[in-house]
Amino acid sequence: MEQRYEIQALRNTGHNLTQIAKAIGKDKSTVGREVGRNKLSNGSYKALNAQFFHEQSRKPCHRNRKLSDPVLLGFVKAQLEQDKSPEQISGIMKVNKMEQQVSHECIYQYVWDDKIGGGHLHEHLRNRGRRYRKRGAQKDNRGIIRDRVSIEKRPDIVERRDRVGDLEIDLVVGKNHSSPLLTVVERKSGMAWVRKLRDKSASSVEEKLMEILLPINNYVYTITSDNGKEFAYHKSIAEKLGADFFFARPYHSWERGCNENYNRLLRQYFPKKTDFTDITDAQILQVQERLNNRERKRLGFISPFQYLQKLLINNVAFKT
Repeated sequence: MEQRYEIQALRNTGHNLTQIAKAIGKDKSTVGREVGRNKLSNGSYKALNAQFFHEQSRKPCHRNRKLSDPVLLGFVKAQLEQDKSPEQISGIMKVNKMEQQVSHECIYQYVWDDKIGGGHLHEHLRNRGRRYRKRGAQKDNRGIIRDRVSIEKRPDIVERRDRVGDLEIDLVVGKNHSSPLLTVVERKSGMAWVRKLRDKSASSVEEKLMEILLPINNYVYTITSDNGKEFAYHKSIAEKLGADFFFARPYHSWERGCNENYNRLLRQYFPKKTDFTDITDAQILQVQERLNNRERKRLGFISPFQYLQKLLINNVAFKT
């Protein structure tokens, strides 16, 4: 409104469009359109009239409210309550060629509006505002594992994810560091296995890894872990599986990005300070199943299980 008053005053004193545009910090063509659109029949320009014409022209304009459709909204809410992200939901709509589709930004906006209104949909989002430590080369005080092989010697094919069978492993600890969870993630498909350990000892880790991987050891090529002492039996694990074992550099968690991302997904169901002694194996397997059947963007919005089915549909070990 203030700029319209300025345009009126400058026109009345004989200034041309170039001078007016410079005075109000707009392009000459912008000022020309404003005057041409809102001038009166006698050719004069009045700020009040121009503002009225502008407001009238804006009345039909409104934000796209696709989520006001009850069927579409019901679908989105059901997917959110299954802990799927807005991006995954939008991707599922596209893959299934649904008649009505919304962007993930639209879904996020609905979720935050729901939160402001006292709703609980935001609780199903995986990112809850946690702070992350900056990447860097902080000193590692955890000691050195004997005969460890650095990730720098890992074959390039692993980084490219050109095959199934390159794994990343880690521990997820709970309250008092008791009964941690062992997570094993396959890099190409995102397929994962989760098992509860009796403790953080290297022997406990080796025992559970053999339980998970021996049935499919013909499909295991490499394993990558962090530098925790719980992976001290890496040579024995590699020998039994016929695989190569590598260690990421200290405090370079992004070198095991698949595993780190999966552990964040797992924290949706088992938040920090969860006492894993109170969690049953059946509950853990239920969460494992849910995550293995959750659609992933990088897989074209199909689940890790569906992806492996396509690649290894005749292989009994992976199907079970």
